[in-house]
Amino acid sequence: MNEWLRGLNRPSSTVLVAGMLVLGAAGGGLLYREEISNWVGGDTEYELIDFDSNQTRAYAQGLVNLGDPVWGGRLSGTVEEENAAQSIKTNFSNSGLPSTLEEFEVPLYYMGNSFELMICNSGTLGGVFGGPTPCTIADINREETNFQHTVDFVVQGYSGSVDIPASSNVEVVDLGMGNESEDWDVASNGVGLVWLRDGEDGQAGTESNTVLMKRAQENGLRGLITVNSRQNCDDLVAGDCIPYSKSLDITQFEERPYDIGFVMVSRSVGEQISEQVVNSGGMLGFQVDVDNQNNGNIHVPCGILEGETDQLIVIGAHHDTVYNGQGAVDNTAGTATVMEIARQFGILHSELGDPKMTVYFCTWGGEEEGLWGSKEWVDKHRDDLAENLRLYINLDMNHVDAERNSGVVLQGNSKTDVRHIRGLVEEFSSSHPELYGKYSITVRELESEQMPYNSDHAPFVYEVHQEEGEFGKAMLCYGSGSLEYHTYLDNMDRFNEESLAVSGIIYGSLVRHLAWS
Repeated sequence: MNEWLRGLNRPSSTVLVAGMLVLGAAGGGLLYREEISNWVGGDTEYELIDFDSNQTRAYAQGLVNLGDPVWGGRLSGTVEEENAAQSIKTNFSNSGLPSTLEEFEVPLYYMGNSFELMICNSGTLGGVFGGPTPCTIADINREETNFQHTVDFVVQGYSGSVDIPASSNVEVVDLGMGNESEDWDVASNGVGLVWLRDGEDGQAGTESNTVLMKRAQENGLRGLITVNSRQNCDDLVAGDCIPYSKSLDITQFEERPYDIGFVMVSRSVGEQISEQVVNSGGMLGFQVDVDNQNNGNIHVPCGILEGETDQLIVIGAHHDTVYNGQGAVDNTAGTATVMEIARQFGILHSELGDPKMTVYFCTWGGEEEGLWGSKEWVDKHRDDLAENLRLYINLDMNHVDAERNSGVVLQGNSKTDVRHIRGLVEEFSSSHPELYGKYSITVRELESEQMPYNSDHAPFVYEVHQEEGEFGKAMLCYGSGSLEYHTYLDNMDRFNEESLAVSGIIYGSLVRHLAWS
């Protein structure tokens, strides 16, 4: 179709093209409307939206202030996540957009109050000649090494609860990389120690939390400890790899593993457990207090800019975080960017009137536990989305660390929108030369099947259309250098609001172009 059009002589075919547009309204030709317009009118002209980085930082700080008073996070299902959603809804309303707040019940886990990981070496008289039981309170000469929760060890998503006192002398078994070839059965009724490593010479590396937890459940383990030895090593703490929190796919379990404690430890802690417990006479104390048996509510606030048609553009980010940190980058940054774009669109609406397309600004709860917010919202609104969704834009960790800057990647599965992004980047380079020179911008077009299933764009790509081989259109942004994500160090100390202007302006301007063009 496009090659044929290029071969036409423009003056003699303008009437023909106009006729095609009319006929296309009845026969599907509107799929080519934009390409035909660009051919007739020449290069597309773009207008960039404004973006206030200082206001974006204020939005981010406001969300961080709503975090858990002890750990800092906004774990889904908690009052902190609900308060964040209410605050976001209020900000949408304050920007002049009608707003909604939807609630969905999904499987969640809830943190308790008792978390302990320690190594005890018995006193000289422990258990000798009628002496006290090793590593009990009566064993007054015992030596204990206590590890700090969230710093030295971090609970993994959908862990169960376990209470193993050191005096029980539970067996700790080194399971290597935790692959199927390891003898998991030996760790039955004990604690398995798994080293997170990438495979070598074509061998498989450590598998996902879901696979590891299923093996622990199938083999009757009481506890599972993974050792971080492959991510953020030496980058955040010299000579160490600090633990981070990751979830698992709870839908893969017939019975939720309620009685298996699951944590990740730093490399240095893993080495101490190996040396003093696995290969020596030390005893492990291990207590994890998590309820993974109940459902809970997650929240989805949306600001809505009604258009003249039912065609939809949705721009979103997840507002929940892992429990063990503020989540300044993951994903307070993306949520604050969405709120600032929404504020700018409230201003544009007062200047330009109603757009042709309806624009939704939404933030999702439950992303860290399994994309629950976006999945449930897509499921509820599937008929409308299947008929009217023009594009979904996702901002998840669109932040760039100023000191570890390798720019941003803007990518998607829509050829038309990727072409628009390239044009917008060119306009951005002229209008914002300092930002363009500081933050390199890579634009990629992916086949729909290549779109990663790792954030809230996935339900819009893979689950809106239920016919095989039919995909939704989405654009997403990846920032760079944020090694602190999912750790206790993901806080506002390294937050770089300036970098958010890159994706905020370019993607916001794409929405402006589509909505009012």
